Amino acid sequence: MAANFQLFGVTHLGILLSVVLLAAGLAVVERRLAPGGKGLRLGLAAVLALDTVAWDGFLAWHGQLTFPAHLPVEFCDATLYVTLIALFTLRPAFLNLAYYWALAGTSMALLTPDLWERFPSLSTVQFFVGHGLVVMAVLYLVWSRQARPRKGSVARAMLGVNAWAAFDGAFDWIFKTNYMYLRAKPGHASLLDPLGPWPWYIVATEGVALGLFLLLYLPFWRSATPSQLQKQDRREGEAPALGA
Repeated sequence: MAANFQLFGVTHLGILLSVVLLAAGLAVVERRLAPGGKGLRLGLAAVLALDTVAWDGFLAWHGQLTFPAHLPVEFCDATLYVTLIALFTLRPAFLNLAYYWALAGTSMALLTPDLWERFPSLSTVQFFVGHGLVVMAVLYLVWSRQARPRKGSVARAMLGVNAWAAFDGAFDWIFKTNYMYLRAKPGHASLLDPLGPWPWYIVATEGVALGLFLLLYLPFWRSATPSQLQKQDRREGEAPALGA
């Protein structure tokens, strides 16, 4: 944590509040637009894509994207990719992953940011912009009723997490990297510290992820039955359902 950045201080709380308020504002605007419109959603997707390309281009230009240890293949990168696809396509499979991964994973990065430079340096500002856009986009999709979880979506999200972890784990094993902290905990204090030594903290993380996913599903479980979904589809203009 950067020495000049106070966790849950005024600046931090302001950033968190702005993400929620912007998502709510976009959702209100979306619900007042004509049904079937794509402009706002695609505009947000374009902003997120441009931010990603610009930042990765900046890192590459300055020699900070190097093989094998400094590549955009962390779990937050995976969440960014599925969120972009979800915004551009509204494909249920990607909406499902984006919902759980962003709100259980990327949001944790916003709540407990790992800042390696003084705030507001370029990298720390980009940290909050990039992570904040992902969380804001997913909240906007759900609050504007363009997506919602269905029965079975938690299992699909967990399978997706483990599939990405398997990819990163194989990469770590071959190239001796430490993506997703699968080979060792970070050197600084982190949320993994209370979960035990390697490899037990990895097992414990599975339980934590499942618990968070179930909590995220809880607000929707009463409306996830087939009869309720049919009623909501008619009322909301056939909005895609997460996990469909």
